[in-house]
Amino acid sequence: MARSLSLLLGTSCLVAGFASASFAAPTAVLDNYGDIAEAIFEDSLASAKDLQEAINTLVANPTEENLAAARAAWVEARNPYQQSEVYRFGNAIVDEWEGKVNAWPLDEGLIDYTDASYGTENEENPFYAANVIANAKLNVAGETVDATNITADFLSDQLQEAGEVEANVATGYHAIEFLLWGQDLNGTGAGAGSRPATDFDAANCTGGSCERRVEYLKAATELLISDLEEMLAAWRDGGEARKELTAKGEAGGIATILTGMGSLSYGELAGERMQLGLMLHDPEEEHDCFSDNTHMSHYNDVVGIRNVFFGDYTRIDGSKLEGASLKDLIAAKDPAVAAELEEGLNKTLAAFEVMKTRAETVEAYDQMIGENNEEGNAVVQAAIDALVEQTSSIQRAVKVLELEEIAFEGSDSLDNPTAVFQ
Repeated sequence: MARSLSLLLGTSCLVAGFASASFAAPTAVLDNYGDIAEAIFEDSLASAKDLQEAINTLVANPTEENLAAARAAWVEARNPYQQSEVYRFGNAIVDEWEGKVNAWPLDEGLIDYTDASYGTENEENPFYAANVIANAKLNVAGETVDATNITADFLSDQLQEAGEVEANVATGYHAIEFLLWGQDLNGTGAGAGSRPATDFDAANCTGGSCERRVEYLKAATELLISDLEEMLAAWRDGGEARKELTAKGEAGGIATILTGMGSLSYGELAGERMQLGLMLHDPEEEHDCFSDNTHMSHYNDVVGIRNVFFGDYTRIDGSKLEGASLKDLIAAKDPAVAAELEEGLNKTLAAFEVMKTRAETVEAYDQMIGENNEEGNAVVQAAIDALVEQTSSIQRAVKVLELEEIAFEGSDSLDNPTAVFQ
């Protein structure tokens, strides 16, 4: 993901004096922040296992009904995971791991067959059309890759970012998404990917290499589960993520929460994931581009930001985890700033609910960002504007808490729009 300019703010003082029982102490806020992360990754793992079960059913009996069920399980699995993204920025252990499970966009020709419009070459990526599913031996740029056995280790160790090209995404949710839906060839028109179930049927194979496609799908899902198990362990009591957070001290830990909120709000979601695609009117900039699930991924990012501010999380079984909140910590210093940030978060949620409703009833997100779609463009722009506005309130919260300098992720699409078209 392209990252450019940063927003710098803060003073030299540290958070202090929050011991009163009338509001949250920093240590309690940080403990709850870790507990929410643990719960989110528990739910992400559980839903990934449900996805694996649906995929096993599909490959055992490749019908259109079972393919639809596997797709539905993938969509459900995205919901808790996307709420974890607020933990990326500021938590190095999460950010360094994230690319294994959620990297995008991907050059799908690395993995499987593509439409003729995709092309066969890309000067920046020698693996652009390698099609590992169809080719057990790859000869790329003078390099021989043995792809005879498509295993989780092969995907993670040899294919992921092959040739040190970030677009060679071979693992994670989006590789699985591509395998389940296939390419979305509709541009900014209606419709998602439409891969047939027979692409997984060795007895009635379409698309060629059906057995290897099944191997890939199963291996990628197995790897997703092991990667989520790794991150869940990191957020258990005594895990590496908890230790890393504790080592920062109270002020450093609170700064980490605000860094995640501000960076996801501004540079990542408002900028790289939304404003850039809207400026270019480019469906290739859509986050879940094969499934047309982008509206939900964006919506759950917003919910994730709210989770760490309000100190609560609604689990996939409907139960609610609640604890000491950043909101109370800020309110103890300046109730007006806490109220302003809460209002901004509520405005943002309302804007994304409008976008979500439109995606469910009128048109998909890739249609909304299409050229000459004034109404759809306006809905997306309103959501972006709300994110930018709430980021300003996050900046004020940083100042109120007298934290040391914090850098938020930036984006050329927001900070230097002319650079996007150069």
